[in-house]
Amino acid sequence: MDTDTEDGTPIAVPPGRVTLSDRRTQRSWPVDLAPYRIAPLPVTRARYAQVTGSPPEAAHGGRLPVEGVSWLDAVRFCNALSLREGLAPAYRLPPDGDGDGTGVEWDERADGYRLPTEAEWEYACRAGTAGPRYGPLDEIAWHRGNSGGRVRAVGGRRPNDWGLYDMLGNVWEWCWDRYDPEVYGAYRVLRGGGWFDEPWSCRASVRRRSHPSLRIDDVGFRLARSLPR
Repeated sequence: MDTDTEDGTPIAVPPGRVTLSDRRTQRSWPVDLAPYRIAPLPVTRARYAQVTGSPPEAAHGGRLPVEGVSWLDAVRFCNALSLREGLAPAYRLPPDGDGDGTGVEWDERADGYRLPTEAEWEYACRAGTAGPRYGPLDEIAWHRGNSGGRVRAVGGRRPNDWGLYDMLGNVWEWCWDRYDPEVYGAYRVLRGGGWFDEPWSCRASVRRRSHPSLRIDDVGFRLARSLPR
């Protein structure tokens, strides 16, 4: 797979149901999903620099996943890439600034790029499997035990059965959803585990949270698109 500058053609995901769970609250809840598309790889540094107009040095190590991007950065990237490709932007940003992200609206009818929902992310990660992972951890993910203490190029581990790489390990990935608005306000969901995480964190069901304005060195994102309804 050529991952020098592109992050792959989004893969069609069939409709289905996934059951999400939260270890902190001991809750679980089912979510029914319409078909959608999701990128086989996280967004790379090269692609991010190309779309945002970042300086060339920002693309150093272009096959590495972009990290240290906030949720708001990811939302703006989605809109910029959509406009670049003649698609309808998925997000409406408030005219007075992004703030903490709570004013960002998702137009679910738009055909442009967006972040996957938490349910879409987990459903795609599992790819029809029911266990904590879609394969042996060292074969599918970069984590603390095998990463050498650094982020790794995308696509270097075995994909899941739907052809999706790095769903676990390497970098955490932003999702659209707020984590728990009543308790954590604007905080958004992160999924997948990262290159410095213990194996426990690299599981399909693990949830993490962060403020949408924060940039963290093991956090990136992957693209999704809605299908016409």
